[in-house]
Amino acid sequence: MAVIVRGDCWWCNWQWGLTMEDGSLSENRSGVGPDASAAQSAMPLTLHALSVADGILALCQLPGAGGNYDADIQHIREWQPGLVISMTADDEHMAVGADNIGADLQSIGCRWIHLPIPDFCAPPPDILSRWPDASHLARKALVGGGRVLIHCRGGCGRSGMAVLRLMTECGERPDVALARLRAVRPCAIETEAQMAWAYGPRRIPGN
Repeated sequence: MAVIVRGDCWWCNWQWGLTMEDGSLSENRSGVGPDASAAQSAMPLTLHALSVADGILALCQLPGAGGNYDADIQHIREWQPGLVISMTADDEHMAVGADNIGADLQSIGCRWIHLPIPDFCAPPPDILSRWPDASHLARKALVGGGRVLIHCRGGCGRSGMAVLRLMTECGERPDVALARLRAVRPCAIETEAQMAWAYGPRRIPGN
């Protein structure tokens, strides 16, 4: 299995110790135990990381979506985010064997926030009311030099929307932030509604 981090933060690359020609970063390990062959055949979890404030903000797909939930949780543990925000619903967790994702993330030392949003959608009213507290915790971690990980099902629309919103709330110009985000994750943000919310009030592209 391999932990792969792609991004624009040089200290991410230094931390993991191997920078690939395409800007990706990997640390390879030999599988051990009876499940090693199955683990090696699964798709490795990829974290798409950006430097934000004084920390690192990353997005990825739902742990388990690549076929090896336990390995994905282990990789997240090794990357050591202080906060993980899940934007997937419980039925999505169950579909990939991630039923206990909240407890599992907390057991490896991550603070966990669950903000379930329907696929391809912007936050509904109940999530909008919870966003300011989640954003405050994420920005506090980033300003303090910490790591924040956000995931949705595929690591594109919902997680990309939240990452862009956090980048702008940390003071980046929305257009610059979007360009940086899509440089490391081209599929980030999938609908106009997601883009409008990510840009925030009076920051809709083209206006």
